[in-house]
Amino acid sequence: MVKTEGEKRRGFGTRWIWVLVALVAVFVAMAMSSKTSPRIALFGAIDRACQCARGTPKYSGMVEDCCCDYETVDHVNEEVLYPSLQELVKTPFFRYFKVKLWCDCPFWPDDGMCRLRDCSVCECPDSEFPESFKKPNRLSMNDLVCQEGKPQAAVDRTLDSKAFRGWTEIDNPWTNDDETDNDEMTYVNLQLNPERYTGYTGPSARRIWDAVYSENCPKYASQELCQEEKILYKLISGLHSSISIHIAADYLLDEATNMWGQNLTLMYDRVLKYPDRVRNLYFTFLFVLRAVTKAADYLEQAEYDTGNPNEDLKTQSLIRQVLYNPKLQAACPVPFDEAKLWKGQSGPELKQKIQQQFRNISALMDCVGCEKCRLWGKLQVLGLGTALKILFSVDGQENLGQTLQLQRNEVIALMNLLNRLSESVKFSHEMGPAAERLVEGHLSAHAKLISSWKKMWSYAAIGDSSIYCDSYYSIDQA
Repeated sequence: MVKTEGEKRRGFGTRWIWVLVALVAVFVAMAMSSKTSPRIALFGAIDRACQCARGTPKYSGMVEDCCCDYETVDHVNEEVLYPSLQELVKTPFFRYFKVKLWCDCPFWPDDGMCRLRDCSVCECPDSEFPESFKKPNRLSMNDLVCQEGKPQAAVDRTLDSKAFRGWTEIDNPWTNDDETDNDEMTYVNLQLNPERYTGYTGPSARRIWDAVYSENCPKYASQELCQEEKILYKLISGLHSSISIHIAADYLLDEATNMWGQNLTLMYDRVLKYPDRVRNLYFTFLFVLRAVTKAADYLEQAEYDTGNPNEDLKTQSLIRQVLYNPKLQAACPVPFDEAKLWKGQSGPELKQKIQQQFRNISALMDCVGCEKCRLWGKLQVLGLGTALKILFSVDGQENLGQTLQLQRNEVIALMNLLNRLSESVKFSHEMGPAAERLVEGHLSAHAKLISSWKKMWSYAAIGDSSIYCDSYYSIDQA
């Protein structure tokens, strides 16, 4: 029996109604998938799902250019460094950072815009930060004790046992900031201004990193890159990775409800899917750790005076835990060997070149358009500059007669940077597998949805109801 034209039209219309219903189901499934995934990351369900199935660690063996392996770094960080550093940065001495927040960009007009109120910095009133911080202890150059000369072939890996002689206010040759200018400085409570997502995006944010990499820290072909230039690139890359991890680890998931949590997809897209970025993060962590352990005598004797005797004693105890923990000394006594750098006739010239490049990077922090990003950028670049100063501006044959002298602010920046890197290494190690499973799950779900879409269009064309049933169940399971 031949169908009438009306019956054909009704059949055609019925098929399209079912197609539209199925499309709505697809969109709902996609929306629910994208909406719930960050909440899964927030409550840690993914990380608990398959603890026993992680298998062989993705990163193993020695960290490139360092003297420790990945497994040891993860173990020592989790057992020793991370717990102590978390407590240390909360003490009164290390929670306050002196910074110039209002500086003109020396390279271009500032056009950065912050989308969130979280971009702004909460400054400390004069009554909040320690009274001793307001009284800088100036030393004349005649008070500095010169270090005894060392034989040509020997590399001194320690500092003068009587190194600390009071906080000084001399400039760091590796950084651009003039820390002696107190009129424009303000104290910031770092605990009230966490490094997190701020909404600072767009051309202004991209231009900062473009300038850092293209003008001051280019990634040349491996055959064109000397060891020292390679290390500078890895340090900046590792710092960049750490910053990206902290943004993803404390992310605004839902602006309407002000819900914050971990954005594992962002962490994977920015860092974890690039093995070289993860390796550079571990390298930067060990480089800064080496600077801290090299300056152990100095840091142990330093005056952590905030006017609160109980807190100051706690600070000194935590410093000693970081510097002299037997597990750390046994597992990784020399995290990085700085003695192999700046060799040959071109060594001093190369050091000056790289020093100037890092000073330019330091100056670029004044161009960051987000106030809170500028705060943490300045702190961490100063911390990295302090590590470079400790490793390469004292000791060694070309630096005979120099004694390490640090500003209070440099030590605060150094230890806070080490804590930031410790957190990032811990996040990378613990959340990396969960982030990979999350991304793989999204890709698989989207592939199923695309397949269902194609089947539905095929059904619309040929009117096969069995195809629609298959599509419906595949959506439901996706």
